Amino acid sequence: MDSKLQLAFSRKNALKVISGLNNFDRDRVAAAVKAATAGGATFLDIAAEPNLVRMARQLTDLPICVSAVEPEKFVAVMAAGADLIEIGNFDSFYAAGRRFEAEEVLALTRQTRALLPNVTLSVTVPHILTLDRQVALAEALVAEGADIIQTEGGTRSTPQHPGTLGLIEKAAPTLAAAREISQAVSVPVLCASGLSDVTAPMAIAAGASGVGVGSAINQLESEVAMVAAVRRLVEALATVARVSAIA
Repeated sequence: MDSKLQLAFSRKNALKVISGLNNFDRDRVAAAVKAATAGGATFLDIAAEPNLVRMARQLTDLPICVSAVEPEKFVAVMAAGADLIEIGNFDSFYAAGRRFEAEEVLALTRQTRALLPNVTLSVTVPHILTLDRQVALAEALVAEGADIIQTEGGTRSTPQHPGTLGLIEKAAPTLAAAREISQAVSVPVLCASGLSDVTAPMAIAAGASGVGVGSAINQLESEVAMVAAVRRLVEALATVARVSAIA
């Protein structure tokens, strides 16, 4: 694992900016990469497409994670300059009725490890599973060689209130998963999906070593706004670190 990334996980302030597994729009991906870099994110996550990786590599020195659900795609993107890989993010498939059960995620992990035994590997645990099955899958994934476990859940929640309360409601499923999984595995847990600068500190308090944020940044129309959103997240995580240091 990249030393800076490893340090951020150990300090529990890692921030991953996610541009989207199915986002192949070069301009939108470039905007996310620039915002992540200028805003002070730890690393970024883009679609597993070699040309996107090469573009991102020219724009940033941050570690580049690539996401896919087809293990064979990882070989080409690693050759193009990616630093680590992610099986997931599954959120973009749910609207089309595509489900990822525990057995399939395990099979994808085994296939990926067979192709790339030494690459840092993150694996998402599907939120469609009950919490106890999420924990069991996370333990099995670590046994198969996963270096990072990522949670999700934003598409499952339907906030009933506006403002801060609504942000907390939206984050509840992934926060719950981070709490349960982090108590069961020894590898870093990245809490993602449905988070904001309000709920990112809650993820760390729940046991996560970092957070992944996508739509809260990507849905913004200007690069200035995207950078500002990343900086708010960085500051929120830094506040948690300062409080922990004092305690």
